[in-house]
Amino acid sequence: MATIYLETTKSQAHKLLDSRIESVTDLVITRKRVDELREQLAEAERQDEKAYVRATEDGWSEDELKKLGLDLSAARTRRVSRRASSSK
Repeated sequence: MATIYLETTKSQAHKLLDSRIESVTDLVITRKRVDELREQLAEAERQDEKAYVRATEDGWSEDELKKLGLDLSAARTRRVSRRASSSK
């Protein structure tokens, strides 16, 4: 029977754990980045909606903005579809 050495076994176990810790660390960093980007997107969408309202208050009609490719429904649709997919 082969001799088992405590320090060698502990060292091998630590190497295995280090690899697992590294992968979960990467996952946490990635998830944090996703959360940050989602918040940035939400803020950008809030600003977009405010700018749209300001444009209509300055005399632009919804039809005119739509002809320019700036309809508000597109921003609202993105937000609604994202909420629907995140609730699954």
